[in-house]
Amino acid sequence: MAEITNIRSPRVKAARRLAKRAFRDRDRAFLAEGPQAVREALAIEDATVELFATAEAQLRHGDIVAAATAAGVPVHWASGEVMAELTQTVTPQGIVAVCRFVHVPLAEAVPPSGARLVAVLAQVRDPGNAGTVLRTADAAGADAVVFGGASVDPYNGKCVRASAGSLFHLPVAIGATVAEVVRHVRESGLRVLAADGAGTRTLDETDLGRPTAWMFGNEAWGLPAELLDLADEVVRVPIYGRAESLNLATAAGICLYASARVQRKTLHSVEEPTTPRS
Repeated sequence: MAEITNIRSPRVKAARRLAKRAFRDRDRAFLAEGPQAVREALAIEDATVELFATAEAQLRHGDIVAAATAAGVPVHWASGEVMAELTQTVTPQGIVAVCRFVHVPLAEAVPPSGARLVAVLAQVRDPGNAGTVLRTADAAGADAVVFGGASVDPYNGKCVRASAGSLFHLPVAIGATVAEVVRHVRESGLRVLAADGAGTRTLDETDLGRPTAWMFGNEAWGLPAELLDLADEVVRVPIYGRAESLNLATAAGICLYASARVQRKTLHSVEEPTTPRS
């Protein structure tokens, strides 16, 4: 296998341009950087188009190279200069995959019945925050994450890295307006809770046992009035100390885990068999 050393080679240029959304949308492909993201991408059939790795990375992550080879994914040796051209991090980890889009239609991400916990991003612009919410939703056992309205592209490089592979774990939907998302999740049997500091009820005072779609707003201005009006209830995270507020990703994590904890407890209590009386 020949090493790619020319940053102007057609293969490198084609992959590098995926750093721009216009080319991602045109090619319906994006870059997944780092061993964790690449490993999770390879776990999904046909999600990975090709793999670039330095000689050192191929030795360090032999399992990834073996998985790519077994799946018929082309593996290219890349020089350090080429890898620096393909990555956006200060210290590249030496492995990058070109992947196909993995999002699904809203109706598939949130089916008519069965979903119990969904995260809805409403005009969230920061890719690091969006990726962290995606990762947290995955960890909390959410059923889906929906990028609504003018939210950031989930295939933005920073968002993909912040998701730490979770982009490949749970259904992600994009493209619908927030109003369309709210209407759909409500028709699918979920209550819509808006997380906002102006909420009249705190998280501690809210019934979290029902199937819920949490709506999270923009980092700078939160949820505008027209979106708050779409929710069934506006809930605030209580602040017990002197901090003015919580950032988006932290607040989302608290809300999602609070719902997940109550829902799991409720589900287990229902499934727990009763002891017959003697």
